Amino acid sequence: MPAADAESAWELVGDADAIVLDWMLPGQSGLEWLGHLRRQESEESTPVLLLTARASEPDKVAGLNTGADDYLVKPFSSAELVARLRALLRRVRRRPLLAIGELRLDETEGSAELAGESVVLTRREFNLLFFMAGNSGRVFSRTELLDRVWGKDFTGTERTVDQHVAQLRAALGSGWIETVRGRGYRFTVPA
Repeated sequence: MPAADAESAWELVGDADAIVLDWMLPGQSGLEWLGHLRRQESEESTPVLLLTARASEPDKVAGLNTGADDYLVKPFSSAELVARLRALLRRVRRRPLLAIGELRLDETEGSAELAGESVVLTRREFNLLFFMAGNSGRVFSRTELLDRVWGKDFTGTERTVDQHVAQLRAALGSGWIETVRGRGYRFTVPA
């Protein structure tokens, strides 16, 4: 949704998936506006594509250092603008926050809450839970989980997965991770 000036843009920020910002705004420079946006805790991660006729390296550095996620110099084609926006959205749609039932997972913080109470997990337990919760309902073999969570270079055994699943069940309670006999594990929401 377009905004005519810097002041009216503030009304639209909360609903934006991404912001296309011109450096030369009426009433305030786009760079000043961007600096103010990045100081707002709730908006510090909204992706911003800065558009400008300023093509010098110092200007590009200033734009990126102020908080732009990408920088596009005029003139440009609409195809390039759309491609850059899609790339920005792909990067931010990693879903760092997952909310499933009463379970809340924050990948950025590596924290988990269940029914409003903090759940203490090791980094590996959190990574396993976040991966499985992000693929809820899908069955993963132990080998797949080792590859996806521990990495292909991991030299341990498949029983490592069993141990971590047991620890997750102890921390969360039963019902969140289901054993699918002969196939592996599946994340589910308890009834």
